[in-house]
Amino acid sequence: MIDIELLRKNPELFRASIKKRHQEPKLVDDFLSLDKEWREATAKSENMRALQKKLGKQMIAAPGGASLAQSTGRDEAKKLKEELVALQTTLETLDKKRNEAALAIPNLLADDVPEGKDDAENKTIRTWGEPTKFDFPVLDHMALGTKLGIIDNERAAKVTAARFTYLKGGAARLQLALMQFVFTTLTDPKIIKKLAKKAGVSDKPFTPIFPPVMINPEMYTRMARLSPETKDERYHMAADNLYLIGSAEHTLGSMYADEILDEQQLPIRYIGYSTSFRREAGAAGKDTHGILRVHQFDKLEMESFCTPETSTKEQDFFVAIQEYLTQQLGIPYRLVQNCAGDTGTPDARQFDIEMWMPGQNKYRETHSADLMTDFQARRLATKYRPTRDTLQPTTHNLQPRFVHMNDATAFAIGRTIIAILENFQTKEGTVKVPKVLQKWAGMKEIKS
Repeated sequence: MIDIELLRKNPELFRASIKKRHQEPKLVDDFLSLDKEWREATAKSENMRALQKKLGKQMIAAPGGASLAQSTGRDEAKKLKEELVALQTTLETLDKKRNEAALAIPNLLADDVPEGKDDAENKTIRTWGEPTKFDFPVLDHMALGTKLGIIDNERAAKVTAARFTYLKGGAARLQLALMQFVFTTLTDPKIIKKLAKKAGVSDKPFTPIFPPVMINPEMYTRMARLSPETKDERYHMAADNLYLIGSAEHTLGSMYADEILDEQQLPIRYIGYSTSFRREAGAAGKDTHGILRVHQFDKLEMESFCTPETSTKEQDFFVAIQEYLTQQLGIPYRLVQNCAGDTGTPDARQFDIEMWMPGQNKYRETHSADLMTDFQARRLATKYRPTRDTLQPTTHNLQPRFVHMNDATAFAIGRTIIAILENFQTKEGTVKVPKVLQKWAGMKEIKS
């Protein structure tokens, strides 16, 4: 949720940000109109309650038990009570509409977010490695997976439905190796210290975590991941009124809802692993070949809670981790900064990593890194209490402040397996296992 006081003071700031996203700035005007009505109705209600209290005192003070003053006061009090009941109903309706309007307003974009309408206008920051070249006909991951007997979509469709899969043998071992690689790396003080130093942030390692894969509608909404526009992407279990998560960050980010943390605890960093579920309702047949856009997939996701002063550098740190992990695999990639039109609604700033996919002869998105600032924290009421020695000299109180939140992909397992299969395939039809994964995969090559 946006800062409502800032919106009231500087609505043009929000209009400009929404226009940059190529969205309708009328969202701001809709909220301000409802907010004005709500504030006027609230003020009227407070005045009427004050009058009600005043009448009560006058009736008590009036001489004589059945005086004209008391009779008139009772009539006025009765009328006032009826008006207050009606006004309260109006207030509740206005408050609901006002909150809905506020929730529809996207986060303010960071100043350095580039202009652009969609992903075609994302800005390439840098590339690493050269696209892999082969002296034999290249197979895509599905042809390789079928030939090697490690991907079976056909039987999964029989047992479940289309766009589910079985990962078997070498693919399953790759998945377990990727998990071990990430957990080991992000809990290694030496590696974290080196990457944190470059980003200028704390060198506190990550805590591994396996979060729930179900979430209630309230928390999903407060995470800004469930809305009328996105509900068709989600799997809802009506009997329990729970949703299956679309990413580990959905239940990681909501962990500290309605809590006040101590500043000494920050940054809090988690590396979570979970199965994720998405309907991919908007894909309409796009990219549904193989395991690129399946309904059930696994992800390793980073989440952090930090102070406002450090959140941008924290995102840079997350991106550095993503690049380090990808480089260790030896897969060529490019880092892009998402343009305004391709930046998520809760995000102030977003970066993607796109790995090279030889079977498709193009770079494909495999990672995202999202800086939320306090957008999610406001909805979740997640705050921290500053310590005196970190306050600005002009600050004279220790009131709780909203934390800033970041989330980022460590590895989307399915897409990473695609990149490994396609980049490390051999003329003989086998797949070399990246050296960094071999000790956990227990093999150097995937053979049929």
